[in-house]
This record gives sequence, C-alpha cells and structure tokens, in this order.
Amino acid sequence: MTPFASLADLHQRLGQPAVRDLAWVLLSPPLLGDAPWPQRHPLSACPWGRHPAALADWLLKLDGDCQALLDWLARSSVRRLGLYYERLWQFALHAAPGVEVLAANLPIRDNGHTLGELDLLLRDAEGVHHLELAIKFYLGPEGASGAQPADWLGPGTHDRLDIKLDHLSQHQLPMSARGEALPALAELDLTHVQAAFWLGGYLFYPWPAACRAPRGANAHHLRGRWLHRRDFAAYVAQAADGCWQPLPRGAWLASARVAPDQRWSRQRLQDWLAALPAQANAQLMVRLEAGQQRHWYEAERLFLVHDRWPLLTPAPIEP
Repeated sequence: MTPFASLADLHQRLGQPAVRDLAWVLLSPPLLGDAPWPQRHPLSACPWGRHPAALADWLLKLDGDCQALLDWLARSSVRRLGLYYERLWQFALHAAPGVEVLAANLPIRDNGHTLGELDLLLRDAEGVHHLELAIKFYLGPEGASGAQPADWLGPGTHDRLDIKLDHLSQHQLPMSARGEALPALAELDLTHVQAAFWLGGYLFYPWPAACRAPRGANAHHLRGRWLHRRDFAAYVAQAADGCWQPLPRGAWLASARVAPDQRWSRQRLQDWLAALPAQANAQLMVRLEAGQQRHWYEAERLFLVHDRWPLLTPAPIEP
C-alpha cells in the first residue's frame, strides 16, 4: 500500500518534532486496504518510491536543519490536525523529484457559491491526479462485531467511518469530474484528472471488550485501544511497565518521543486525572518506555473517554 515499507521506523531516528511528523505522514500505512474507489499514495510515481534511501537521506538532512519546514508550516495560522496533515504532504510534494504540485485546496464554485475544494492537483510520470487527503482516528464498538464502518466513531462521536467514506465517494472524489470544476481546471490547462484518495490514521479497539476491524481495513493499519476512565487503573495494572501521560492534539501523528524533563511523574498523572471534568473530551494517552539517549519513546497509545461515552458527548473534536 505504501512504496516505503522499508522505512517504516525511520521517524524513530529523527529528533525534530515537525520532521518526525512529516516522516510519519509519508511512511505510515493507510487505514484502508480495500475500497471501491482508487487509493493512491501521493508519492507512488516519484523516484523516491524506487529509491527509498533517497527519501531517507532527505528526511535525515531536514532533521539537521528543519527551518524550511518550520517556515512553511508557519504560513498557515490554522492548527487543526487535518490541515497540519495536508500542509506536511504539500511540503514533501513540492520537494519530491518528478512531482509537480499544480494546486492545493482549489475551490470549485458555481455562481459564486463554493461547492468544495480539491485537496491536491499534481502531475507525475503517471499523469495528472486529483488527490483527497485525510487523517482520521476512529474508535470501535463495544457491543457490535466492528465489521460495519458505521460502528466506528471519532473520539467526539460526531464523525463516523461510514460517513467519511460516503463523503469521499459521493462528494469529494467526483468533484473534479463535475461540470462546475471545468473552469478551475481550464485555468490550469487541464481537461481531465484522475481522482484518488489517501486516508491515514489509527483505529482504536475497545478494552476490556474486543471487536474486529471494520470491513475494508488495511491488515497493517496502525492501532491502539480505547477505554472508559473507570477502567484505566485496571488497564495500567495489567499493562507492561512504563510511564503514562496525555498527548496534546498537535502531537497525535508521529509516535511520541519525550525528553527526560518532559516525562510525567506518577503523581502528576494522578493529579491530572483527578482534575479532569467528569465529561471531558477524549484524551489520547501514551505509555512511554526508556530508549536511547535518555529519551522515552511511545510503546502504545489509547483513548481515555468519559464513563458515559459515547452516549453523552461533549463538544466535537475536529481532526
């Protein structure tokens, strides 16, 4: 599904948070393995795909001096995770050999009314492509098999896997083929593009219950667990050794790498848990294990949700 399987753990060797996130975006597997519409890695026709070591060298060099990446990210004031994910892709595609970015977030309008945007238009050795990009985190059901995409909810429950897939197939991917898109494409001297998508993220499985993966999931998708706050102490007691702490939303992409002075003590974790409102938003937690150079590295992640989740939900969490 990705041309860079040999580099899957490269981001663990990187030190700069933004570069680690960039490497994770480019190298992590997609959520889906089977879909009734095209799924395409944006770098699939790039020479880096034939020579993964060249991509590794580029990322390692960027880790040594990441100012260009930081300057690129600073051009956008929006901090939503989904837009951060798109910006990281755009940076890589602008740098990738054999890839020409023709447009990003291209609005499609009809009589002054915006119908939507095309996330990316790019040209490579295989033609011109309209690509839709998304990063999603879905939690599986406790009381169902998990096979149905409708049973997989976002942490705020206002998003569902089946809704996202329907939106992709019925609205986002057909957008570039609609008559209303012709004027915007013509301005770029384009008459036809190939539409595809790339959906990254994690699937989180319930504990202590269990469920199967949703229909169409990639067998190698990234995964974690989710549990109610009442079960957290029991889960920690049976889990492997390590230190637990929450991850801020801006750090949800690459696996965590924490300096010794940033690692939470057990007391700090207990105080934080005690101060959480009863119906707080879902919290992404990581278990850290000691690694090289005294840093602590993510060994597993889970969503901690309030005890009435998903029946009573707070404000939406927007990826």
